[in-house]
Amino acid sequence: MAFDFQTQTEKAAVLLEALPYLQKFRGETFLIKVGGSAMDNRELVKQLLRDVVFLEVAGINPVLVHGGGKAISAAMKESGLEATFVSGLRVTTDDAMEIVEKTLSSEINPGLVEDILHYGGKALGVPGNRAFIGERITGWSEDESKEVSLGRVGRVTGFDLTEIQAALIENTVPVVSPIAREKDTGLSLNVNADLAASALASELKAAKLVYLSDVLGVMQDPSKPETLIHSIKADAVEGMIADGTIGGGMIPKLRSSVEALDAGVGKVHMIDGRVSHTLLLEIFTKEGIGTEIVK
Repeated sequence: MAFDFQTQTEKAAVLLEALPYLQKFRGETFLIKVGGSAMDNRELVKQLLRDVVFLEVAGINPVLVHGGGKAISAAMKESGLEATFVSGLRVTTDDAMEIVEKTLSSEINPGLVEDILHYGGKALGVPGNRAFIGERITGWSEDESKEVSLGRVGRVTGFDLTEIQAALIENTVPVVSPIAREKDTGLSLNVNADLAASALASELKAAKLVYLSDVLGVMQDPSKPETLIHSIKADAVEGMIADGTIGGGMIPKLRSSVEALDAGVGKVHMIDGRVSHTLLLEIFTKEGIGTEIVK
C-alpha cells in the first residue's frame, strides 16, 4: 500500500498546533470537573480519562473532581428514599448521606481511578472528606420567603491538601469526590460538585478550570447549537444572568467561574463531555469547542 504523505502531514500539523499550548502549560495544574449525563456513556468516560493521561504525560498536572447525581438518585430510589431538591441542591438526610458517600467515594471514584490506571496513567482516589473542610448551608423556599434546611449539605470553607499535593509531586492524578468534612462535628457533608471543583481550583491556583457536562457551553438559545458563545468576559456574567441568557443550572457554574477567576485561576472552560476528545480539542486547538470565561 502506498504511503499516504497527505494524511501523515495532517497528523503532524495537529501535533504542531498543540505545541505552543504544551509549552505554555507544562508544569501547570488543570482542574477538571466531570458530571452530568457525560458520565452515563462508559466509552466517552474512558476517552476522557485517556485524554487526562495524555495531559499528565505531556507534563501538565490534571486534578479530577467528579459528580454522580444520577447514580445517587438511582441508589436512593433502590433504597426507598425519595430525592428532594431545594434551590437546586439535594436535601440530604443522614440516611441519604450514607448513600451519597458510598456512591461517590466507594463506587464512582474507584472506577475512575481504575480507568486511568488501565491507560497507563497513575491515579489516587481521594474521598473529598479527606481534602475538603466544610460548613452546612441552607436553601430557600420556592417563594424565597424563608430559609429551608438541606440536612447534610455544605460548602467548602477550608482544605487539607496533603494527599493531593503528594500525588501531584509523584505525577499522579488525584481523583476527588465532592464531599466535605464538617469542621465542628467531623461528619460528611454533600457538596455541589461544581462548587467543590471551583473551590479546589482556586486553592490550587489552577491554570485552567474545565467543566465537562452535557451541554455544548453557554448558548444564546439553548435549542440552537449554532448560538454557542465562544468567549465571555467575567464582568459580563451578571448582566447575562439578568437578561436571561444564562439561566438554570448554568447560573451557579458561571458565578463559581467568576469567583475562581477572581481567586487566581487562569481561565475557565465549559465543554460538552459527550463529544469525543472534547478536552483536548478545547485546550490544544485555536478554535476550541465550548465556552471560555476570562477576566
